[in-house]
Amino acid sequence: MTMTLIRNRLVLLVLGVLVTFVLYLLLPAIQHERFTSSVDIPKPRAMEEDMKKGQISSNVTILTGTVLQNPSVFFREAVLIQKDGSPSTENRLEVIFLHGQSFTSKTWEELGTLALLSESGHRAIAIDLPGYGETPRSTALEAAQSRVAFLQQIFKELKFQRPVLVSSSMSGRYSIPLLLASGEQLKGFVSIAPAGTKDFTTQQYQQVQTPTLIIYGEHDTALGLQSLQSLQQIPKSRVVMLPGAGHACYLDKPQEFHKVLLNFLGELK
Repeated sequence: MTMTLIRNRLVLLVLGVLVTFVLYLLLPAIQHERFTSSVDIPKPRAMEEDMKKGQISSNVTILTGTVLQNPSVFFREAVLIQKDGSPSTENRLEVIFLHGQSFTSKTWEELGTLALLSESGHRAIAIDLPGYGETPRSTALEAAQSRVAFLQQIFKELKFQRPVLVSSSMSGRYSIPLLLASGEQLKGFVSIAPAGTKDFTTQQYQQVQTPTLIIYGEHDTALGLQSLQSLQQIPKSRVVMLPGAGHACYLDKPQEFHKVLLNFLGELK
């Protein structure tokens, strides 16, 4: 009787060890299943909506290339492809985008700006300024006059007639001298809190006849307000403040920025 009791207890002990071992093996899988089931997996439609921001249309191709030498300037161009597979040759306006210090031409591609303008019938190009992105640094552009000549050469190489120049932040060091020295070469000018505006006088701005759109973010109390004080002296200027946006207001409020930009381009036709 005693031996039978001992044998039964041993069997129960072995079974207990086996059950504990099996649970030990299964515990990570159980925990993983519990974790993944608590993750909110987006529906396909929701994912599609999320991807729309900055997404390039399937009808638009981004071409890349270089112009000039010393430095060789990298550019991106959005090309609208027609149903027969050939690129569209109908362009309403030529628009060239310059970038800020923390960005490159890739910014305008990822934001969807280049594709949007191309779909709207405009020729849209963004360049990497010297020392940024794929364009090497150049020591020959320290003087404002050199930077003006640099942009003029870019226009010539890209076969621009009278482009609309879109300039944000740091790129104002290039765009503002050009606007004041040769504004007649531009169909329009779009400023997004450009740098370098305080280097020129009120009288110089008042002589500019280029239609100008001044965009800045509500919370950009530095370059946004500083550039506004100068650029609003341009006779044919209009001001748009994007509520809730910071210095890079086009990133904070892309839909509002695109709407304002397209409206301005529509007025320049």
